Amino acid sequence: MNSVTKNHTGEYSVNPTFSVEVVISNKPRARDPEGETIIRDLMHKSGFESVKEVRTGKLLSIKVEATDEADARNKVVAMCNDLRIFNPVAHSLNVRVRPEN
Repeated sequence: MNSVTKNHTGEYSVNPTFSVEVVISNKPRARDPEGETIIRDLMHKSGFESVKEVRTGKLLSIKVEATDEADARNKVVAMCNDLRIFNPVAHSLNVRVRPEN
């Protein structure tokens, strides 16, 4: 899905749509109580003793119109920072961008 926009000179341009995946996870040194509960109360109690660590996070799947992949990434990172979707002290942000088919 692409949108047609008119730029400041009156010319029309097509901005492609990109699929952006944002993974928000706890930083390695931050505790992950949800992950600890999953491994302790589900996996180990069910006999999956070979599992040594579980880290949880959030996945945001976003479609954004942008001029290119770098613009799409910059828009989404700025949005995440401006809206305080994550806490940069406790969380890390991993962003993957790909063109929409």
